[in-house]
Amino acid sequence: MKSPLTTLCYIEKDGQYLMLHRVSKKKDVNKGKWIGVGGHFEAGESPEECLLREVWEETGLHLTSWQFRGILTFESEGWPSEYICVYTADGFEGELTACKEGTLAWVPKEKVMDLNLWEGDRIFLRLLLEDAPFFSMKLSYRGDALCYAALDGKELEQL
Repeated sequence: MKSPLTTLCYIEKDGQYLMLHRVSKKKDVNKGKWIGVGGHFEAGESPEECLLREVWEETGLHLTSWQFRGILTFESEGWPSEYICVYTADGFEGELTACKEGTLAWVPKEKVMDLNLWEGDRIFLRLLLEDAPFFSMKLSYRGDALCYAALDGKELEQL
């Protein structure tokens, strides 16, 4: 069974985020969505060890500078809950490689909201873009519909 702990990283370069269009896996809660890169913890890994391994496996890049920005509790009917450690990274070495989970693309930050994103991702991506302090967010979905969102323990009214 996969760990319920995962990492999610938005790598920054020249005013862009590296985004992953999840189109390759047959059974994927993120199918068709654009997300950052990351994945499930392996036994004994710290969040940073998972972050570095997953980024390298999915992109071929070795991170040299990153920041732990927040934690997400993600619930979606029919899928196990996930606890996601959210990072941004602004330093890396290496050459971008193909990803077996989808298509990688550098997307200008001002165009990210135009992509097919989870609705809750739009909320926390705004926090990242505004350089908000460390946050805790809970996002609950029924299918693709966001039905509950809370930021730092307070329900968000915009749903």
